[in-house]
Amino acid sequence: MASWNSMPLHVTYEVVGWLVFTLWSISFYPQVILNYRRKSVVGLNFDFEVLNLTKHTCYLIYNASLYFNSTVQKQYKNKYGHNEMIPVAANDVAFSSHAVLLTLFTIFQIAIYDRGNQKVSKIASGILFVAWSVAAVCFFIALSNHHWLWLLSIFSGIQVCMTVIKYLPQAVMNYRRKSTEGWSNGNILLDFSGSIGNYGQMVIQSIDQGSWANFSGDIGKLMISLVSVFYNILFMIQHYILYRPKKVSNSETPLEVEINKSSDIPAVAKIV
Repeated sequence: MASWNSMPLHVTYEVVGWLVFTLWSISFYPQVILNYRRKSVVGLNFDFEVLNLTKHTCYLIYNASLYFNSTVQKQYKNKYGHNEMIPVAANDVAFSSHAVLLTLFTIFQIAIYDRGNQKVSKIASGILFVAWSVAAVCFFIALSNHHWLWLLSIFSGIQVCMTVIKYLPQAVMNYRRKSTEGWSNGNILLDFSGSIGNYGQMVIQSIDQGSWANFSGDIGKLMISLVSVFYNILFMIQHYILYRPKKVSNSETPLEVEINKSSDIPAVAKIV
């Protein structure tokens, strides 16, 4: 890998990177804890979770391959220049591995907790089928010509598409229900902070190297930051301005209020 020109910038890059890892990793837990406390996933959109799993799986494949595989690293340097640094840090690999595990655990919660009449939509299922079909076809093409960096660009493209798409079902669901109940705002605040830090880490590397090639070389990482910031701002507007949580009377639990006011949740949903 290319060396750093400034040690202070190198240290700052590493500190910011692990801070982003911490923020993004912790961001999964507020939703997990909320589901556990409510013993319910009513209000959490299932399309978001299954699309999120594909997104993080593709991101893990991209990060791990570019960070550990010398052949892929050589192809990257041949394309972007031998003096360019590999735009994937150890914290990127650690985050994406953790993200896959926590997303799987959240899907496990969906399977065991009360979910009303919610289910994965046919549209989301179709998107997943297309995404993994494209990945499979491209894998066999890369296998024949050893263009592994090109294959990673496909996985990066899929994860960017999933990032763009995955938040939309939850945003629409909040709009239709006129509520963010069941959707953790702590997740949003931490995700927002991590996205800003992720973008800052890329800027630090670019300043040190005197080149902005890492933005084009890791377009997936850039898009994660920009798209996540946009949707997180939207969710904050929904939570704090448009659909502020209403006070709960002493005779009703928060979940009972949610069930009574939501037209897409059966009135007989189980209360636990």
